[in-house]
Amino acid sequence: MLWNCKPQARAFRYVGHKDVVTSLRFSPLGNLLASASRDRTVRLWIPDKRGKSSEFKAHTAPVRSVDFSADGQFLATASEDKSIKVWNMYRQRFLYSLYRHTHWVRCAKFSPDGRLIVSCSEDKTIKIWDTTNKQCVNNFSDSVGFANFVDFNPNGTCIASAGSDHTVKLWDVRVNKLLQHYQVHSGGVNCVSFHPSGNYLITASSDGTLKILDLLEGRLIYTLQGHTGPVFTVSFSKGGELFSSGGADAQVLLWRTNFDDLNCKDMIKRNLKRLHFDASPHLVDIYPRTPHPHEGKIETVEINPKLEVIDLQTSSPPVVDVLSFDSTTTTDTTTVRTLADKSEEISRYFLNPSLLSSECSPTSLKKKTEDMSDFPSESQRSIPLAVTDALEHIMEQLNVLTQTVSILEQRLTLTEDKLKDCLENQQRLFNVIQQKS
Repeated sequence: MLWNCKPQARAFRYVGHKDVVTSLRFSPLGNLLASASRDRTVRLWIPDKRGKSSEFKAHTAPVRSVDFSADGQFLATASEDKSIKVWNMYRQRFLYSLYRHTHWVRCAKFSPDGRLIVSCSEDKTIKIWDTTNKQCVNNFSDSVGFANFVDFNPNGTCIASAGSDHTVKLWDVRVNKLLQHYQVHSGGVNCVSFHPSGNYLITASSDGTLKILDLLEGRLIYTLQGHTGPVFTVSFSKGGELFSSGGADAQVLLWRTNFDDLNCKDMIKRNLKRLHFDASPHLVDIYPRTPHPHEGKIETVEINPKLEVIDLQTSSPPVVDVLSFDSTTTTDTTTVRTLADKSEEISRYFLNPSLLSSECSPTSLKKKTEDMSDFPSESQRSIPLAVTDALEHIMEQLNVLTQTVSILEQRLTLTEDKLKDCLENQQRLFNVIQQKS
């Protein structure tokens, strides 16, 4: 659902996925919206009242996460098929897979400069990938629990993980060390979000609370109780003046912070100066290197908005259902011509960002009526039923081919690993024989 809260609350509900939607992400320009689902697909939406979308099919299991690179050129998807896949957004084509996890991959995120990808899995590891050589360059392991969510800080030097063991951890990706360790929740942590300044981190947990951490002082400063039940997601706005949270109580809460309002463009320019993997640490990047268990003696502020905040929105805002006409992209890059025009239209939003102003800007969305009468019905579609059936059959065959290619990829990876082990063992034997002789 896409919400527009000004001047009055209303929403567009996009219908297209056949199972639970697990992740959403706006493109950097805000003119496209990527979604992941348990139906094993990823969709790319144009966020207007027509809701045209392009469907990506490559994963062989539910997709758990989607994330755009900072320049909007690439999309990373993480799945329960143990893989991360990277897509080219300009051409809307599958590029490559990353295989090293041995269990479901829960999340994958680009670094701010796009050179790295961080991923977390139920195999209790967090891996750092180099997008240039497509290799795993760093590995963080945990013997207690696995990470549900992981993300880079704004300048790309550290990562934060949300643990199923109730912990939040900050790691330095340059020196491969744990910097901070917070034990402030009584339930699994499901999501984290950095303030654009990098000085604060907000966490969402199954214990029903949100907590804000001061990373420079290394302490908990706010506990927010607004949801009844687990909180699944939380995210700061680009400027950091707002953040939103969503929970099992079917509520999305919008919060206003008391932090300094930041110009997101200025923050990006400032961080671009130190986005090099091998750069020496900057003063602002140095966090305390000791664990912070946080006992009850530390003073924090607890906020329960239900006692003091009135819901100013209508109890039942108008909702417009938008059905998707989609095109499909698979790993073999085959496209069906009769559906290609939708994919090309979405591609134009990358190649010409100025189209955003006429179609997808909040101003134009505000002015558009909710009359969906211009939206064609099933009976008005120009594609004959026989052609539709044929296309569906083709897509089923492509899905089978996609699964086959994915299985072959996994087998090839295992074979490469075994061959590498054999060569290493052979070298060791050769060294032993040389020493004896």
